[in-house]
Amino acid sequence: MSLSAFSLAGPAHDCPLCPRLAEFRSTNRAAFPDWFNAPVPPFLPSATDEPVKLLIVGLAPGLRGANRTGRPFTGDYAGDLLYDTLCRFGLAEGRYAADPGDGLQLRGCMIANAVRCVPPQNKPTGPEINNCRPFLTELIGALPDLRAILALGTVAHGSVLSALGQRKSAWKFGHGALHELPDGPVLADSYHCSRYNTNTGRLTEPMFHAVFQSLGEIL
Repeated sequence: MSLSAFSLAGPAHDCPLCPRLAEFRSTNRAAFPDWFNAPVPPFLPSATDEPVKLLIVGLAPGLRGANRTGRPFTGDYAGDLLYDTLCRFGLAEGRYAADPGDGLQLRGCMIANAVRCVPPQNKPTGPEINNCRPFLTELIGALPDLRAILALGTVAHGSVLSALGQRKSAWKFGHGALHELPDGPVLADSYHCSRYNTNTGRLTEPMFHAVFQSLGEIL
């Protein structure tokens, strides 16, 4: 199936599934009326007939990042490292300018979040993660050419496993790990490319690049 046939409704603009997130969204709309302030849809490849072989799954939109701009990992530091890396490895082309109108194009990959709405303190609750999981399950099911899923952090890792019907205890998160899941795409793990992780040295640029080098052999 080409992306021209890609038609997923996703959560509604005023999704009511998570009362806490809906209230936070309403507060932000009042304070920042020119921001996106809605469930953030996946970032798709520009070529509608290009098969998606890699799905990158993050945690949730950042308050002043994707919640402001409406595009995953756009507008905060995490996007600087992610999109520079994607361009380096031929998975994106153009210039990332922290703006959805920068013309950056994805090649053979897609980016989404385990939770589509921005959570307070960037910490979704378990029930909120569960409420949003059907959208991730639907997304994965609509990508027949998918060869690998890259989970950025433990929340994304767990949500992907649940979306694929796998037990979390059977596949432990580990930076750089490649999990050969039965009857499904390979699940790759990386620490999240957040400013906190890079500032503390938990994740370095070479460590992040090494994950994509391993994925290159799969893709």
